[in-house]
Amino acid sequence: MAACSRGLVARPFDLTARGATPPRRRAIRCCCRAQQEPRGRLSKAAAAAPERTEEWRIDGNKPAAAARGRRRASLTAMPSLPFPSPRSRRQSKQQNFYPRCTPRGPAPQSRDTPPKRDTGIASEKEWGINIVDEAFKESGTNEDGSTWYRESAEDLGDNGYRCRWARMGGQSHDGTTEWKETWWEKSDWTGYKELGAEKSGKNGEGDSWWEKWKEVLYQDEWSNLARIERSAEKQAKSGAENAGWYEKWWEKYDAKGWTEKGAHKYGRLNEQSWWERWGEHYDGRGFVLKWTDKWAETDLGTKWGDKWEEKFFAGIGSRQGETWHVSPGGDRWSRTWGEEHFGNGKVHKYGKSTTGESWDLVVDEETYYEAEPHYGWADVVGDSTQLLSIQPVERPPGVYPTIDFSASSPPSDDPPGMSSSPLE
Repeated sequence: MAACSRGLVARPFDLTARGATPPRRRAIRCCCRAQQEPRGRLSKAAAAAPERTEEWRIDGNKPAAAARGRRRASLTAMPSLPFPSPRSRRQSKQQNFYPRCTPRGPAPQSRDTPPKRDTGIASEKEWGINIVDEAFKESGTNEDGSTWYRESAEDLGDNGYRCRWARMGGQSHDGTTEWKETWWEKSDWTGYKELGAEKSGKNGEGDSWWEKWKEVLYQDEWSNLARIERSAEKQAKSGAENAGWYEKWWEKYDAKGWTEKGAHKYGRLNEQSWWERWGEHYDGRGFVLKWTDKWAETDLGTKWGDKWEEKFFAGIGSRQGETWHVSPGGDRWSRTWGEEHFGNGKVHKYGKSTTGESWDLVVDEETYYEAEPHYGWADVVGDSTQLLSIQPVERPPGVYPTIDFSASSPPSDDPPGMSSSPLE
């Protein structure tokens, strides 16, 4: 929907289905070579070893026995409920904002297009946050009876805390269509800085969506290292059927190369639901841990899933995983597999299934894995120029910040009018 001086118009809410294939395992780098190969590759010699499940909806009418003796369960694509955003990513959000943030200007125009699935964490440039220095509060009514408002202010607190924020929104004359958006900058004398945004909307068909994004800079009290954290939460719900999805993404970095990334996802389309969780951890000294766990189920009782984990350090490590399926009657089928990499060109591969399959052999094979994140500390610093440029309140001479060493995480308080309720 779009609010302008001529009124508020609702954009269509598209539930066109597309494949909901969970992300494949990304290309991996040899710890000692500059070659790449899909991380999911197994030994060519292990003909009985399972392949990764790549499609995610199993036919509930097909018995579990149909999967027996096969290297892959029979799966079909599951819809991902895209809620497309007609706005082109090439169009500058910052340019869109200026006529909305300037006080005493024309009525603000909304950017309340629904978020897209599996798009990760947006950049500062994509959000185009630009908070004006002047505090103001104004509202108005458009020709068609729809209303709008916008305001900007600054909140001050202890320890040099400052939060500069801007908020805007609007709704149709009958309240069936609505949009809200809030931006903020936070800082204090400890060096903490935060840049964030939140938006939500709904249309006349009952469809609704919500999205929150932020990035944070702070100094770890114990290691004294600078850290940057980025996160995004997104959700969308259909007003016409029992359908919706929710995603939470996060990335954490420190100045010595420690990196953590992950995501939690959930979706539902009428009688079917699916989940996915994955994580990556790099300790900055060569140790790598990666894992994925995804599963789905129907209201009839059919359940299926796939998970794997890998750990490596200095070319030595392991991989293991499982693919499984449960029928409505409770019959369970599963196949487990594992790999032990010794760092000398030898790999031990083993596995078994509930249908009697088994393998256990040692093969000559090079070891491939990502020893470092493809996007790390230097990258996130270069892409966080707006966060780094936030100016805290000037500290008076002789006044020093109070540091709470009992705090396990940076502040998470939100600016006025914000909420963080997940998909219900």
